[in-house]
Amino acid sequence: MTIRKDAEIIGLISLAHGSSHFYHLILAPLFPWLKIEFGLSYAELGFLMTVFFIISTIMQAAAGFWVDHSGPLKVLFFGVAMLAVSAVVLAFSNGYWTLLIGACIAGMGNGVFHPADYTLINHRISPERLPHAYSMHGISGALGWAASPVVLVGITAFAGWRQALLVASLMACFILILLFWRRHVLMGSQEERHQEARARSNASAFSFDFLKLPVVWMCWGFFFLSALALSGIQSFATTAMQVLYDLPLAITSTAITTYMLGSAGGMFLGGFVARRVRFPERVIAVGLVLGSAIAILIAMALVSGSTMMSLFAVMGFCVGMAGPSRDLMIRSATPKEASGRVFGMVYSGLDLGLAIGPLIFGLLMDWSLAPGVFILIALFLLLSLLTAYRVSGNTRATQLKPILK
Repeated sequence: MTIRKDAEIIGLISLAHGSSHFYHLILAPLFPWLKIEFGLSYAELGFLMTVFFIISTIMQAAAGFWVDHSGPLKVLFFGVAMLAVSAVVLAFSNGYWTLLIGACIAGMGNGVFHPADYTLINHRISPERLPHAYSMHGISGALGWAASPVVLVGITAFAGWRQALLVASLMACFILILLFWRRHVLMGSQEERHQEARARSNASAFSFDFLKLPVVWMCWGFFFLSALALSGIQSFATTAMQVLYDLPLAITSTAITTYMLGSAGGMFLGGFVARRVRFPERVIAVGLVLGSAIAILIAMALVSGSTMMSLFAVMGFCVGMAGPSRDLMIRSATPKEASGRVFGMVYSGLDLGLAIGPLIFGLLMDWSLAPGVFILIALFLLLSLLTAYRVSGNTRATQLKPILK
């Protein structure tokens, strides 16, 4: 496959993935306005994100079976369309229950991306460019996270939060149109489609035998724990920073963007590192240990508020650098016949962590325990590192063979 074709496929998939991560933060940057508009507590605001990711968790596991049965492209179209619909529902919310419905629809859309994206990457990208594909996929997610607060808060400041959500819907519609227009690129050659159709016919797309692999559950645990840490950064880290360092909202509202831009830089470098290292868990260890150390430093209030954005950027860079090595580690533990199902199940741990995390961190803020937000972030990062070593050790010790019927 040519470099040009690989580059276009990576670009299209990454754009779709960026929209998914943009919608991860479709509500969190608007919390200050939603709190006033509807008179909500921090725990109620956190529960909106919990609902989003609970639905996404269920949908992600189910989407893996859908991908293995029908192919990834239709599933990807469905996901982007649901994101667009959810933003419209949220824009016209007239109470907490409408916000919950919009969060549910957004969660349905978000849940399909990882099994669809990774199946497309693994089937369509040349093996020698896979580390860079994983890198760009991760970068697009980080940029989606980075763009979301800037776009939503910026539009809200000038036109209102409802208008900001309508703009988000238009963005998703544009991406859906582009994906549909270039669908022939993502579908692959006729020979590739025939081979994949034969593989699906020879292996049951509804088999649960892949769940017998212990490494699948170790990968799930890694994503669950790292997602708990990420949820603290996404949901209430900015609010905790306001309390700890008495910083204005204008500065702290850019913290997530700063973190994600740093994360994107780390993932870019991580793609080159992952291609050269033999033991990916060592790269993951360096990134997560440094990230947790910075979180503890912030919690102890030993640094000045003026250095906060720089620390967030470095923290994002360290955690982001581990991303491509993480994805290669997961791929090495994935039977090809169950790509959609394994990635769907493994990444459901990510969504479940993002579902539970905001509720935990929201309660910490309601209890006036702002330092606990960053302490828990550090703890979850370190715990996820332990599971990464278990995954790599198990993968090297066991020659995985497809056990699907």
